[in-house]
Amino acid sequence: MADKTTWLTPHAHRKLVDEMEELTTSGRREIIARIAEARAHGDLKENADYDAAKNEQGMMEARIRQLRHLLETAEVRAVSDTGRVEVGSMVTVRDAEGDEDQYFVATPENKVPGYLLASPSGPLGKALLGAAVGEQVEYEAPAGTFALTVIAVKPYSP
Repeated sequence: MADKTTWLTPHAHRKLVDEMEELTTSGRREIIARIAEARAHGDLKENADYDAAKNEQGMMEARIRQLRHLLETAEVRAVSDTGRVEVGSMVTVRDAEGDEDQYFVATPENKVPGYLLASPSGPLGKALLGAAVGEQVEYEAPAGTFALTVIAVKPYSP
């Protein structure tokens, strides 16, 4: 399977680097201490604390591998203001009922609390990519076909 490049904002990249640093330093030290403490309780066959700590260690190491791969294959860049929706744009849309929503068009690794996410590989994100203010886009979802009008596009900035 070929490595797929993941676009990251500088802000998202920094958060992932910080998480990796935390997990590979203090995270590992803490889990080693928990395993040692649980091991001191005796028989490992009947030791739920030991099993839980080893399971947590396995999940943490899997997350470290995932982060390492993501950071090695990431493209880190800020989005430019082209007037069209691109990966990294904040897009405000209006539906047929006049309701407005704002989406951050980006991969899940860039998720920002408080903003709806439209993945560029999902139906909404694909429909929005390349659209300009005033254009109507349609996308197919499990609940049917939806139409939205783009009313604002700007680059994301934290």
